[in-house]
Amino acid sequence: MIVCLCNALTEAQLGEAIAQGARRPREVYAACDCKAECGGCTRTIVTMIREVPPVAAIAATGAR
Repeated sequence: MIVCLCNALTEAQLGEAIAQGARRPREVYAACDCKAECGGCTRTIVTMIREVPPVAAIAATGAR
């Protein structure tokens, strides 16, 4: 499903960026090689980030 209409980013693409360690919408856009345009998808991206369990977030960043 397309979440970001301006950049034609799918839920899978955003999820992959988050799984690889993006913790802010700006980082998610950067991982997808784009920038926020209208900002309409930002809330959805924030929700997706918050749904990642803290342990997974720590593992993705390599922090201990």
